[in-house]
Amino acid sequence: MSPKIHAHAAAILAVNLVVTVAIPRPALAADASAWDGDQRAAVRLIAGAQRGTVHRAGIEIRLAPGWKTYWRYPGDSGIPPRFDFSQSKNVKSVTVRYPAPHRLTDESGTSIGYKNSVVFPLEVVPENAARPVALVVKADYAVCEKICIPAEGKAELNVTGKPGGQEGWLKQNEMLVPSTGKIGGDERLAVRAVKREDKRILVDVAAPGAVELFAEGPAADWALPVPSPVDGATAGQQRFVFELDGLPPNAKPDGATLMLTAVSDGQAIEVPYRLD
Repeated sequence: MSPKIHAHAAAILAVNLVVTVAIPRPALAADASAWDGDQRAAVRLIAGAQRGTVHRAGIEIRLAPGWKTYWRYPGDSGIPPRFDFSQSKNVKSVTVRYPAPHRLTDESGTSIGYKNSVVFPLEVVPENAARPVALVVKADYAVCEKICIPAEGKAELNVTGKPGGQEGWLKQNEMLVPSTGKIGGDERLAVRAVKREDKRILVDVAAPGAVELFAEGPAADWALPVPSPVDGATAGQQRFVFELDGLPPNAKPDGATLMLTAVSDGQAIEVPYRLD
């Protein structure tokens, strides 16, 4: 992890503010759990209709006006959310999907995350498809306004697989998860070209409107800078540049695969790029 992220994370953990966390209610056979949190942020579970043998659910974080939380890669500052499902019953695996984030700039730098609210869609595979699923999540995350504080919450929900009142809300947020693309695609939103100039990476993106671009390394200890827009793209495209900076000690970029995420006009794609 780069020194700037490490220092910021340490500062968050050193803040002597206590987040008031309500005691969660027992899991209910419904499509939404109780909220767990305080006036700044709160967490709950929601669930939708079953798809095959997979249960669809989501972790919703509600944020007060002016507050933000972070994506799986937070950018220049912040810490990503962590979700623990170990207390769940009849759960074989849980896959967390991350909806398209946004570029957030303030006096602390440029971070990547969400404001207002965010739902992380879940794909829950039961141990035994014939038995009920008791989904339990413990969420550890950070919320920031002018200061950043650690937050946590716990939510429990008996997931039945039946459609309910949260079905539309869950579908809406599932559609925000980036689809997988490839370099040179001809879709309306596509990464058309990527060029490496030693430690400098140039990315050309075609999009129906304004674009945000994010770059992630192959592991959590890579701290790549947030790509910046620059001139030079052909008509109908937008160009971004970033440096191969923030690599862990002794890491070599050659052969590593980066993930490029482009967001525009309610659409998002993820494109892998191998550094050859």
